[in-house]
Amino acid sequence: MTTESTATTESTMATETARGQQTASTETLNTKDMRRILASSFAGSAIEYYDFMLYATAASLVFDKVFFANLGPGFALFASFVTLAVGYVARPLGGLIFGHFGDLVGRKKMLVLSMVIMGAGTIAIGLLPPTAQVGMVAPIALVLLRLVQGVAVGGEWGGAALMAIEHAPQKHRGFAASFANAGGPAGAILGTLALSFFAAISGSQFLVWGWRVPFLLSALLIAVGLVIRLKVSETPAFQRLEAASEKRRVPIVDVLRHSKRAVLLGLAATTAFYVCQAMTTVWGVSVAVESGADKNGVLNIKAGAAVLTLVMCFVSARLSDRFGRRRVLAFGALLGIVAAYPTVLLMTNGTLWGFGLAIFIGNGLVQGVLYGPIAAYVAEQFPTRHRYTGASLAYHTASMLGAGFTPMIITGLTLAAGGALWPVAAFWIGILLVAFVAVRATPEGTRRDLD
Repeated sequence: MTTESTATTESTMATETARGQQTASTETLNTKDMRRILASSFAGSAIEYYDFMLYATAASLVFDKVFFANLGPGFALFASFVTLAVGYVARPLGGLIFGHFGDLVGRKKMLVLSMVIMGAGTIAIGLLPPTAQVGMVAPIALVLLRLVQGVAVGGEWGGAALMAIEHAPQKHRGFAASFANAGGPAGAILGTLALSFFAAISGSQFLVWGWRVPFLLSALLIAVGLVIRLKVSETPAFQRLEAASEKRRVPIVDVLRHSKRAVLLGLAATTAFYVCQAMTTVWGVSVAVESGADKNGVLNIKAGAAVLTLVMCFVSARLSDRFGRRRVLAFGALLGIVAAYPTVLLMTNGTLWGFGLAIFIGNGLVQGVLYGPIAAYVAEQFPTRHRYTGASLAYHTASMLGAGFTPMIITGLTLAAGGALWPVAAFWIGILLVAFVAVRATPEGTRRDLD
């Protein structure tokens, strides 16, 4: 090829690239393909988080009585929260496994597989006999099935977020990625309402069979989710990576070599909203009921707060596209710092209005503001070749530390302090301060080229 033809080719490529960038800047999310992609991210995450968060609610109200009743009330609840934490411990492992193959063979295949695995684990929990019938086999099996759930949801978030963000135009990436996150509260709403409904109709039989039905209904939801998910195409960013045919390292090696700082800052920022979630929707539910609030009322209020979380997730994601991820996340952290102690007091006053106000502030507002931009914030810190692995590692390690260990930590703090609540609020404020510092130390990714 002559020098002239080479120059012509390079000029043509540059023109096409510029034209592509110009087109991308004027694209919207209102196309048939993008609507299908966003629906897939939202529905898939909602279904998987229905399964995952259904377990969290059952851990607060059911499992201590069904699988750990022989330990006494306080220690039974602690043991139940330990099994809850097991799922969060497994999430980084799931993120690494699914992230590895998602970065090498594609996002879509891993999303389908994660949904099948999650459904199988959840249905099996619904069929698990109590400790009174099979002895220690029951709690051991419960822990193993929770591990399965954790691995599955560890693969879900990264894939769902990347499917949205890697398909979306640059100026709408935050809002697009929020559909994957919004599936979380949507699934929590569905799971909480299902458990509340069957608690009401089963009455005294709730601990016998009522709690099991929402777990078994997962089979229907998984079938619907697979139909939606199988219609979505692979992301353009991954297709470009494959077309480049460059030699790629093992993704986790690439992450540890080039993106350690991004992982640590993303982990610190993400932990904040997971602590908000655990404080209000797991520990808060448990202490509200123990303090005298009506169980069904608490569950219904929790579902209402999740609606506000869902709305705030979309609103804050939109704002992050306009003002930047860092500003919105920093605001959410400061809002949580101010609200932490009053929220803890309200959750424990034994009334439905107190619990309602607390969860609407802590879960609906604070968590909602932090939740909306977080998917784009984390994903934008990593290049395509190891984005699934890097983003999943940061996000799910935060979920393990924030949501998995917080109920145990809070329960331990209250036991050690003789019931005093100030250590609980201090813990919450400390986590939010760390998140604020991490966000301010992170480069803004709103206008970053994903490739």
